[in-house]
Amino acid sequence: MSWQEDYYKRFYSDKEGWVGGTTEFHNLCKHHISEKSEVLEIGAGPSNQTSEFLSGISKRLVGLDIDEEVKDNKFLSKAYTYDGKHFPFDDESFDAVVSDYVMEHVENPVLLCNEIRRVLAPGGVFVFRTPNIYHYVPMLSRFLPMWLSNWSRNLPADAHDPYPTVYKFNSAAQCRQILNETGFEILEMSMVEKEPSYGMKSRLLFFPMMVYERIINYTEMLSWLRVNIFCAAKKILRSK
Repeated sequence: MSWQEDYYKRFYSDKEGWVGGTTEFHNLCKHHISEKSEVLEIGAGPSNQTSEFLSGISKRLVGLDIDEEVKDNKFLSKAYTYDGKHFPFDDESFDAVVSDYVMEHVENPVLLCNEIRRVLAPGGVFVFRTPNIYHYVPMLSRFLPMWLSNWSRNLPADAHDPYPTVYKFNSAAQCRQILNETGFEILEMSMVEKEPSYGMKSRLLFFPMMVYERIINYTEMLSWLRVNIFCAAKKILRSK
């Protein structure tokens, strides 16, 4: 067993009540998506955990991405590429739209949220997970090279580089403002901090990051410093 596996078990997964971040996000999706739902995953990319999960809880999962690699995602009923402006779907085509670590890359989140709203059926939901700009990881990622980000997460040398980040939809206040402006009602929003995945390359990184995690999870007063924003928002009718 590697020290990373040992530390993860010792300090996190073996603790009573522990739920990993991805599992918690999937539980949020499941709470708002039914087996009869037609679901659109934005930024679906190649085959991944979230696509697999969504395909198992919904009637149909469609993927949309700017990269042609989305067509290699085996969990999608159908895959489309996105021109960065307009979704290739009719109005009210989906019951739910999901994005997992996508909104931090979006240059124009108002345009995107308007498109999401357009393709959602009345009462449809937009569920997303995205980093919080006030956490040290997104702050540092704006200045550090991509290879260093991959190194700190202990990813293999040939790992896919992250897409450029712009962080225009990455604080609770930004999310509330843009969702309200584009015709959504927030059903639930939470700030979430889990194990220090960015400290998995070195014990010198892991322990300070773990201390940080313990401190900001100790009180809700510090929740604004947690790394992720989880949100579910409902499309509402605009007054004429």
